[in-house]
Amino acid sequence: MIQETLQSAEEQMDRTIEATREDFVSVRTGRANPGLYSKVMVDYYGSFTPLQQLASFTTTDARTLLITPFDQSALRNIEKALSESEVGANPSNDGKVIRIVMPELTAERRKEYVKLVKSKAEEHKISVRNARRKAKEAMDKAVKDGEVGEDEGARGEKELDALTKRHVELIDEMAKNKEQELLEV
Repeated sequence: MIQETLQSAEEQMDRTIEATREDFVSVRTGRANPGLYSKVMVDYYGSFTPLQQLASFTTTDARTLLITPFDQSALRNIEKALSESEVGANPSNDGKVIRIVMPELTAERRKEYVKLVKSKAEEHKISVRNARRKAKEAMDKAVKDGEVGEDEGARGEKELDALTKRHVELIDEMAKNKEQELLEV
């Protein structure tokens, strides 16, 4: 009972870590990064399709991203979707590829992104803590109902605390790395 609860909590915490990674990839750093466009949807023959399914990405230098559509007829729609996206880059179309030059981030903008990273990290830490709370409630209920002994419940709680601490530290480390990346000029 305790092991299943711990395993379930760990799986939920691992999913939170993965969501944190995805969130941090979508935060702009001034470098060309295809991950910035992971959530861009393109109107392709009447249905919205993820950009990754319609084009290949190449970085030509640290701040330039080249997007080559698999189907040249989708070029205009891809350009339109990129222009309307929240990333804040201006795509230029040369008829075959779309070139995006990432503008240099201002100091003020960097600070805004650092705040954004910190708030996202805090949201994900709350999610980890919620998984811990749910697992602890399940363990307490099992002890109260007599399904497991108090010693086993206490051991499970210690393991749960260690698991929670490890995941929270991992989120903190990821946030710290992203912050350093943002503040790098």
